[in-house]
Amino acid sequence: MGDADDSYDFTRLDAFVAELRTGADIVMGNRFLGGIEPGAMPLHHRYLGNPVLSALGRLFFPSKSKDFHCGLRGFSRAAIQSLRLQTTGMEFASEMIVKGSLHGLEIVEVPTTLAKDGRNRPPHLRSWRDGWRHLRFLLVYSPKWLFLIPGLFLTAIGTIGTLALLPGPLAIGRVILDTNTLVYFGLAILLGLQCVLFSIFTRVFGANAGLLPTDQRFERFIDSVSLERGLIGGATLIVIGIAGSLLALNMWRVSSFGALEVSHVTRVTIPSAVALTAGLQIVFASFFVSILQIGKNAGEPFVRRPPTAQR
Repeated sequence: MGDADDSYDFTRLDAFVAELRTGADIVMGNRFLGGIEPGAMPLHHRYLGNPVLSALGRLFFPSKSKDFHCGLRGFSRAAIQSLRLQTTGMEFASEMIVKGSLHGLEIVEVPTTLAKDGRNRPPHLRSWRDGWRHLRFLLVYSPKWLFLIPGLFLTAIGTIGTLALLPGPLAIGRVILDTNTLVYFGLAILLGLQCVLFSIFTRVFGANAGLLPTDQRFERFIDSVSLERGLIGGATLIVIGIAGSLLALNMWRVSSFGALEVSHVTRVTIPSAVALTAGLQIVFASFFVSILQIGKNAGEPFVRRPPTAQR
């Protein structure tokens, strides 16, 4: 398969055929290894778009391809049909490599050349629009990098910051961090937890729908974290949040429900509110994951039958 714009040499396909005959499922051309004719590729494609998107593809997925967007490639018909490719835009080039990598197909690269295209009209490619479509596809098919890693980072930063500010104000040089900063650390915890939960939702749905391959480690994790365990974990945080809220209420009672020292009481109310909210999120998320798992091994989907006619 190749772009029909005279930019690829279809008379030099021996390397592609040889790799396919030795068992490769997909053979990608690599223009950076074979040579790019001056003027054949815009500079921002050659030094920005292709290298950056290909590097992200190798980071996000188990792929070694260094030219995700080469327009000349060979493949096994049966292997490609098994991937159920669906995209309709320029991101089709990335989808083939991404899904092939996720499903364990053997993907190899061979050098190929790129010449100036011979079209008498402007190309269909729109650099920034189609570059975004490629990046969007890479992110959507990688819940680990889209949700999980940012979520873990935010949760860790928020937790460390919260623990550091609980005893009192924290001085870093001439900068004093106090309860206003504590609010944002609490927000980081909640946002990070939400991202982690989104990664779990996406992974479960993608695997059940056949969009992502099954992962044995993830399956074991889901099996170990049952609905009941999720409810227990969420309920524990809810109890901690309620206990902290009652403590703050008692502090207000002791002061005859009058004015309170804000810096003191908010060190109780902010973590309590975060624990209460996080607990509720985990409870609802546990139910939602269980719902996603209902039809996993249920066989044929339920179809509502039309009502029978009245006689």
